[in-house]
Amino acid sequence: MKAIGIFLLAVILLAAGFAGGLAFMRWRSAQDAAAASERKVLYWVDPMHPAYKSDKPGIAPDCGMKLQPVYVDQGPAGGAPAAGSTPEGTFQISPEKQQLIGVRFGEVALEAQTETVRASGRVTADETRITHVHSKIEGWIEQVKADFTGASVQKGDPLVTIYSPELLATQQEYLLAIKAQQVMSRSALPDSAGTSTSIVDASRRRLELWDLSAAQIDEIKNTGKPARAITLYAPASGFVTARNAFASQKISPETELYTLTDLSRVWIMADMFESDAAKVRPGTMAVVRVPSANNAAFSARVTYVQPQVDPATRTVKVRMEADNPTMRLKPDMFVDVEMRMGYGARVTIPGEAVLDAGLRKTVFVDRGNGYLESRAVETGDHVGDRVVVLSGLKPGERIVTSGTFLVDSESQLRPPIGNPAAPDTHAGHGGGSPGGKQ
Repeated sequence: MKAIGIFLLAVILLAAGFAGGLAFMRWRSAQDAAAASERKVLYWVDPMHPAYKSDKPGIAPDCGMKLQPVYVDQGPAGGAPAAGSTPEGTFQISPEKQQLIGVRFGEVALEAQTETVRASGRVTADETRITHVHSKIEGWIEQVKADFTGASVQKGDPLVTIYSPELLATQQEYLLAIKAQQVMSRSALPDSAGTSTSIVDASRRRLELWDLSAAQIDEIKNTGKPARAITLYAPASGFVTARNAFASQKISPETELYTLTDLSRVWIMADMFESDAAKVRPGTMAVVRVPSANNAAFSARVTYVQPQVDPATRTVKVRMEADNPTMRLKPDMFVDVEMRMGYGARVTIPGEAVLDAGLRKTVFVDRGNGYLESRAVETGDHVGDRVVVLSGLKPGERIVTSGTFLVDSESQLRPPIGNPAAPDTHAGHGGGSPGGKQ
């Protein structure tokens, strides 16, 4: 009987405890519901598109989901900074939530920037080293010395011999002037010698203007006989890249006999994208590699950047000069061009850290304890996977480097610490206004 009494007492106590706990839970739920009803709602948002905001509850027009409320005190409690001590646009995402959405951090760096710009190019002749050979007299070609295209000639080498009746007559006039000078030198008239000398000088000058060398004119004077055919010599060294001189051909000053091209120094014309060409300046050094010659490397220097973009390829022509003493660089040969650009010390961040919304570029700065600041920045060049920051950040600051889009979405669901009444001031892409208007 005693055991039965103890058992009944235990059952009664257990039932009483269960009833008391149930009553407490109902009371706590009622208190929570009352507290929730007293929380101030800022606005309602579309859970799928946080940029959509409304000043009253309802259904999202785009996805049909129920709008969710955003409260003034929403966010993890504890450690919240004072409103006046935090920059406007600061909001909080708990460390657990940051880890869940894959947020990673990095530091703003001040570092010397280098970049290698690559392009394809083509070897061309240096236009300043191309010589077109013409005869200044009319006549007929008797002999051809440089008789094939591609022949290598040196300055002063004979090219052709030309018979010209006009040149022959001028030589005879020169010889007659010399004889007259000799006769007039013995004359008693005081001005005779000077006049005859002027005639000789004028005849000699005419021969010089027809490109006869001093040695050729002296030979005519010494022999006392005019040369039937005059030799035309190469005015410059190079290769014969065009030939229009053949035996028995009649020529005139308009006839282009040869084109001589000096290939000891060549041009490399590279096609560069607009963004790369903007970084190149005259004087920039480059390395030219020839794939067809086991990637043989040559040093080149940029001398000109064409001020025009090819509308078909959207590229810019960049001209470089390279020495070519061994003639391994040949016209129309394809080459690879590399330029190593140095920019000095600049503030840089990873490119994926920037949330680019067109008119506004945003970076999220870590303020500690889960608080993030949405800060507008001005960016410059992209160097590899990093971007130069012109203003808005300082070296050493800790920023979000991965997950910026999800951080921006989360920021739309939370009122900024600095100004709870203006939830859109930190939006990276710009949010809508209350009432669902965007």
